[in-house]
Amino acid sequence: MKQGMMTSTRQAKQGVLSKLDTEIVNQFSFVLYLYFILDFFLRFSSRIPGYGVIRPTLVAVVVISLLLFLQREKLRGRFNDPIFKALFVLFGYIVISLPLVEWPGSVIRSNLDPFIKAVVFLFFTALIVDTEKRLKWFIGVFVFCQVFRVLEPLYMNITQGYWGSSTHLSGGDFADRLAGAPADVINPNELGFVIATAIPFLHYLLWPLGWKSKLIYLVLMPAMLYALLLTMSRGAFVALLVVAFLVFKESRHKMGLIVMAVVLVIGALNVMTPLQKDRYLSLVDSNTAGGASADGRLRGMVGEFKLGLTRPVAGHGLGTTPEAKYHKWGSTKASHNLYAEIVIELGLIGFVIFLRFLYQIARRLSVVRSRFAALDKNNQSYYSRLNKCLIAVFWMYAVYSLNYWGLSQYYWYLLGGLVIAFGRLVSHELSASCELSSSSRHTDEVRPSYPLASRIRG
Repeated sequence: MKQGMMTSTRQAKQGVLSKLDTEIVNQFSFVLYLYFILDFFLRFSSRIPGYGVIRPTLVAVVVISLLLFLQREKLRGRFNDPIFKALFVLFGYIVISLPLVEWPGSVIRSNLDPFIKAVVFLFFTALIVDTEKRLKWFIGVFVFCQVFRVLEPLYMNITQGYWGSSTHLSGGDFADRLAGAPADVINPNELGFVIATAIPFLHYLLWPLGWKSKLIYLVLMPAMLYALLLTMSRGAFVALLVVAFLVFKESRHKMGLIVMAVVLVIGALNVMTPLQKDRYLSLVDSNTAGGASADGRLRGMVGEFKLGLTRPVAGHGLGTTPEAKYHKWGSTKASHNLYAEIVIELGLIGFVIFLRFLYQIARRLSVVRSRFAALDKNNQSYYSRLNKCLIAVFWMYAVYSLNYWGLSQYYWYLLGGLVIAFGRLVSHELSASCELSSSSRHTDEVRPSYPLASRIRG
């Protein structure tokens, strides 16, 4: 009887998994996408002479797109995801509103290309990352790239005195700030964003595991936090506070976290220079040397929203924020606020549509968390920990977007694709669990009350 129960359980599980196996794309597509991730984030074109001549990023995008088209039968039904649908609405709005924007020529000539390069992250991630093993590999490669982008300039700073950027202070002084490595094209705020992105993954996916993972975590985390101090990025610091709050909120060891936070603050104050302390204090004190830049950033955000409201319906056009600023203020600086950037480029209608896209991402993560709670799944399982991590990343992105542009940047789209892939895999996992549970209950129901009598009759 026990052997029959185990057989039926295995059959139920294999039935669900075999259905999933028939829907996955081929291994070559996945390996090529991992290579694309490495190439995009580690900037092989800047590191390998002559490599950029072949346009590797463009070639990879074209080949991956062709492979997915040839396997389109396996992708049926995946575009019904609410996140996909919200993105398609955004696409449709951009196309329909094109004749109504102020500079449609600039959109077509210069700004569609970076938008498409950003959006492919959602499609490729959602369609190619379709097994648990691939999900783990993808996240591992992605996090490795982000950690490498942080440790490389930090190592150069410690060994060679490299900084990469500086910021203007009141009184005509300048302060050095750590930016990306020479091969990486990110400024200090963007490096801070990379740090704030990597930390939730390290915390949720490494710390709960064995002592080896904890050791890696304890080696990497101080280096990441020290690099964040050197960037002097106030926006990244605030974003990291959001992550810290979410970790604290869900932790059962709140007193231990408080003690750790006190130790970190004391350690940070001991290693920071007066200029670095002044920079972070300017978040709450406008009388510091960095207070003027903080106030200027706030005024700039308000000004960007006002600029967007000069064309509130359809906006100025995708990617035209620098152009709109030049004609209004004589400056071509990029936006420092994603939400203001959307109002400037897509108008209030586009703003609502994009917020709906973000809402669908948050809703999917919330639904997954609720289903885990309802089924009393193990809080330390990989999927459960990843769900907490992605929730933290979502809210960190939402807050950091107050200080960072992003309509034609990869990060929201990669997160959206990752959430689609994750949600689909979780649905398969929970469906398998439900079938196994149902099979077990059915076996219990048909089990004879008097097994000895049954054997005698047999």
